[in-house]
Amino acid sequence: MPPLPFPSEPSPGTGMQGLASDETDRPGPAGPRRLLDRVREEIRVRHYSIRTEDTYVDWIRRFILHHGKRHPANMGAAEVKAFLSHLALERKVASATQNQAKAALLFLYKAVLAMDLPWLEGIVQAKPACRLPVVLTPGEVRRILEPMTGVPALFCRLLYGTGMRLLEGLRLRVKDLDFERREVIVRNGKGAKDRITMLPGALLEPMRQHLTLVRNLHSSDLEKGFGAVYLPDALAVKFPSAAKSWGWQWVFPARTCSVDPRSGLERRHHVLPETIQRSIRKAAIAAGLPKPVTPHVLRHSFATHLLQGGYDIRTIQELLGHKDVETTMIYTHVLNRGGRGVASPLDAL
Repeated sequence: MPPLPFPSEPSPGTGMQGLASDETDRPGPAGPRRLLDRVREEIRVRHYSIRTEDTYVDWIRRFILHHGKRHPANMGAAEVKAFLSHLALERKVASATQNQAKAALLFLYKAVLAMDLPWLEGIVQAKPACRLPVVLTPGEVRRILEPMTGVPALFCRLLYGTGMRLLEGLRLRVKDLDFERREVIVRNGKGAKDRITMLPGALLEPMRQHLTLVRNLHSSDLEKGFGAVYLPDALAVKFPSAAKSWGWQWVFPARTCSVDPRSGLERRHHVLPETIQRSIRKAAIAAGLPKPVTPHVLRHSFATHLLQGGYDIRTIQELLGHKDVETTMIYTHVLNRGGRGVASPLDAL
């Protein structure tokens, strides 16, 4: 198998730091920029992810701009309802997007401004749509994965073979792979839960070859005075040398180093989600598939194909990391052929 090239990609620091330097963060001389800094501080105290931080700050900034840069402390239920209505009626956003904006405003008023506003709890929550997931057939999965090359090819095969979410796969550390037991330990998945899924036998040798390249890259970083990676919580303080240890390195490191938007340290991050999303989208278009294909579609296909293989729903629930089996049950609807598996009387004519 030829060496797996590392994809070129932009530095993650540029997108994450954009809000910090955006002039719209400065609604006026009273210091709304300080308000957004307070939002970030409260989010970090609660150990929310940087994606949540960026999302909440962005929604709060939009809320302020929508109402002429007024300070949120001087606004109330009418302004919040007007903003959420604007999103639904004029922007025509999905219900999940509208609820995300509401969650950001709830956080602003309750956690940052410490304003006990019962009217905010009473704002109607948009009803989420109940839609069936997009699922590929085994043949369609093969048509997408076979032409792909490099790290994106290996990564997408891993997603389909394990059922992991995109970020769960990108955040894998070397120590999370157990080749003898053929297991992958998914750390801090959705809901801050750990779980174990299988490591496909077809990927054992490709993953070993890939890790050889990653180790060479890590050795090169150490020689240049780098080689440290981000560690969660206070591990960097408790174990100062762990950040440069082999076991804590990303399984899928980025091609270039970048500046961490929170700590300001220059180090190597994992591959950006956009790199994988772009690669699989191009592969689906090249394969001529009309379905909208994303990395998460591989997870849906993993679950459905396991059901087709006769595995029980509880086993699949554990592999996917679903809290409730009802979430996993949606794949039974996808599995049924024709109207819930019922043969049409037209076919009997």
